[in-house]
Formats: sequence, C-alpha cells, structure tokens
Amino acid sequence: MKVLIILGHPRKDSFCGALSSSYAAGAKEAGAEIETLALADLDFNLNVTLAEPQHQHPEDDIIKAKQLISWADHLVFVYPVWWGMMPALLKGFLDRVFVPGFAFYEIAQDNYKQLLQHKTAQLIITMDTPVWIYKTFIKAPSTHAMKVATLQFCGISPVRTIHFSPVKHSTAKEKDKWLQQSFNLGMALKNGVITSREILWHNLLPWLKAIRLQFYPMTWVAYAVGAFAARSLGYEFSWMIFWLGYLLLFLIELATVYLNEIFDYQTDSINNAFGPFNGGSRVLVNGEISVQNMKKAVKLVILAIPIVFVLLTLISPALIGHTLLLSIILIVLAFGYTVPPLKLSYQSLGEVTVGLTHSLMVILCGFIFQGGIYTNAYPWLISIPLFFSIIPSITLSGIPDHEADKLAGKRSLSVRFGKNKAALGAIVCTVMALVSSFYLYFNDLVPGAYNYLLLLSVFHALWLILELLKYINVAVKPTQINKLMLLSLTYLMWFALIPFFLLM
Repeated sequence: MKVLIILGHPRKDSFCGALSSSYAAGAKEAGAEIETLALADLDFNLNVTLAEPQHQHPEDDIIKAKQLISWADHLVFVYPVWWGMMPALLKGFLDRVFVPGFAFYEIAQDNYKQLLQHKTAQLIITMDTPVWIYKTFIKAPSTHAMKVATLQFCGISPVRTIHFSPVKHSTAKEKDKWLQQSFNLGMALKNGVITSREILWHNLLPWLKAIRLQFYPMTWVAYAVGAFAARSLGYEFSWMIFWLGYLLLFLIELATVYLNEIFDYQTDSINNAFGPFNGGSRVLVNGEISVQNMKKAVKLVILAIPIVFVLLTLISPALIGHTLLLSIILIVLAFGYTVPPLKLSYQSLGEVTVGLTHSLMVILCGFIFQGGIYTNAYPWLISIPLFFSIIPSITLSGIPDHEADKLAGKRSLSVRFGKNKAALGAIVCTVMALVSSFYLYFNDLVPGAYNYLLLLSVFHALWLILELLKYINVAVKPTQINKLMLLSLTYLMWFALIPFFLLM
C-alpha cells in the first residue's frame, strides 16, 4: 500500500509530529510504502487570490503535493484542533491543493464528479478539549469539515478518525499510550483499510443504486389499493397471494429499471443535468457496474419472473388466462418503455406508459390476483385520479433531461412539445386528478376509497400549479427542478395513500 502522511501542525517537533512518526513506523512494519509531507517545510501562498482557485499559479511544493496525493492509496492527516478547527496552515493547504480539476469538477449546477475515488484516509487529531465535549457540545466541526465536506466530497472513502485528548495536561504514560495506538494504526495496514463488511457494502451499493428503491413504494401502495379493494368488495383476501403477487411486480419493475439503464445509456452518458429524480442511476455511466454484468442481472431477473408467476397461479383464485394476459400486457408496456422495437419513451408515449403501469395495471393486478373480476368497474375507476396525478411527475422528470434526450433521439413530451408546454400539460393533469377524484367521491362510485381528506389535496394542487406557472414564466430555465419534482411526486400520494388507508 502506498501511504502519504501529511503533518498539518506548523511545528514539526510537536506531539503531532511524534504521532506522525509513530504511524509511519507502524506502516513500514506492515510493509507499506511511505511518503511524508510536513506542511511546515512547504513554500506556498496559503491564500486563494483568484476567483477560480485552480487558475492560481501552483508553486513547486503544491505541484509536488498533488503528485504525492495522486500516487497514494491511503492519506493520513495528523493535525491539532485549535479554536474548534484545523490550523490555518492545513486549511490553506487544502484550499490550494484540493481544487477543481484535481480533486473534483462541477458537471452542472449542484452536480459534481469526484476525482479522488478509490483512496482511503485516516485522521489523527489532537486537542485539549475533552473528546466528549468536542463531539457533544461543539459538534466536532473540524472533523466534519475534513471528513465529510472535504475528503468524502472528493471521493475518498472510508475516512477513519481517532482523537487524542486532552494533550496539554496529559502524562508521559498517556502520551506513550497514544503513540502506541498510532503505531498500531499503521501496523493495521497489513490487513488493509477496508473491512470485509465494507467490501461487501461497496459491491452491493451500485446494485442498490441501480434498483432505485425510492420509486418502489408507490407501486406497492397502488398494488395494495387494488388488493384491499377486492377485499372490501367481498373477495377472500390472502396475504400469501398478496406478497407473491407483489414479488412478481417487483421483478418486472426491477428488470425494467435495469433495461432502462442499458437502453438509455446514450442519453444518460451525455446528460449533465441529472439529479435524484432524473437521469438514471448513473451506475453504468460512472463505471460502477459493467454493461455485461447488467445484462446478466437482467437475464437472472427475467428467468425468475415465470417461476414466481407459476407459483402465483397455483394459489391464486384468479383465472390463469386473466393473470397471464394481465402479466403479459404489463411486461410489454414496462419493457417496451425503452426496449426495441417499441421504445415507447422514444415515441412520446413514455409518460402515458408510466402513468398506466403505475396506476391501472398494478391496481388491476392487486384486484385480480385476489380473485376479482376485470369487468368490475371499481379498480378501473379508482385508478383514474392516480393516473392523472402520475403524469405531472413523469413529465417534469423529462425537463432536466431535455437537451440530452433531444441529442439521443428520445422524444419525451418535453422534447416534442417544449418545456413550457410540457409544464402546461402537467398543470392540466394536476387539475384532472383533482376533478376526477372529487367526482368519484361525491357520486359514491368507489365507496370507501375517499373521504374529506381529499380537501387537503386542493391546497397541494394549488401550490404545485403556482410553482409550475412560475417555471413557465421564467425566461432562463433552471437546470434542476427538484422542488417541482418533489411537489409533483408527493401530490400523487393523495390519490394512493387515502384509498390505501381507508380500504386497509
């Protein structure tokens, strides 16, 4: 392992210097290759004097520091805490070295690329304040600034921390104990920095990101509305059928999400306006998962779908033909969202497809799997407000992707009609969700599904419409519309959660 030890104390003969030497001795004993950087020996301007720090002339020692950081696998920072923060020398070093283009760069507003990934770090921190006071009452500002706001922001992870305190009134015996601890930290490099649990998590995390779990609860709630509606109409309810049916839907949605990653790669790779609600999971674009492994995962999930389907038909009272037809339609619509030859999202049909699959189709699945009959009007009617409430969120998610989708030939509603007309369409659907739900409620067409809580959705709708009108009237459109996305995603919950709890 290549280890760079950075001594951030202005005095090399300090206790921090002794801790640094002790760590180096332990690391050498572990077989690591060691380089040290005592900031007190460096000649550089601590102050950033230009508006863009990366454009400031780099002194020779700054160039050397960047080369050593690039070389290292493991960074060790040894420094004291003064007035709750690191010394000015270390802060100035970070300001000059961890600059855009070296440690990170800005892709778009609020979107950053980490450039120091696959490195780990250790912070060895001394102070006179008792550690428990520093953490509990002062909130460890220096540690958070160094660990979270600097190193992890640039991709360095994990970042280990150890605090030695109080130093000023410590005995020789206590100092010897701390020096031994520092030596042991260096020695521990023989077994690596990352634990087996962290390796497992590191391998699982890209797949969890690819799954995009944040969007699955909506499917489950809509599915549950259909199942509970069947029970409220007198059909015998089975939890085993419920969970097995949802497993089938989960696998279909999982395969769909993975397929989207593969077939939307072109637009995702040129999209600089991605965010938590748009632009895909980025796991293929960032190289966290290979396309080959993603295709293997798709095959495994698709192989599991017929197995679950057979198990479901064995216990479900629904007619096999009804279950099969419903599943086939759902799969065709879901997979066809991006998969050729349909590529519905490339034909301006993606928004409607998502609206149908996440409202009517999953509600019908919940209803029919429990023995309900597809000719019953209840699941069809209750899906109408949910369908209209989904359209705004999926339409808005295409607005930040507009430029990338246009270049990739993906004709979302935003690309086909423009951003303003797409937002206007979202307003129309917001109103339609409201009108249809009140119509169903006051005419008692879906008994037991709605109550007076629907009135609260009016205020949410007005808020969403006002924000959409603001967006339409802005000449220079923002790159990200996360507030609008959050408002639209939470709006649809009125037409899912109210029936969910009332029918439950």
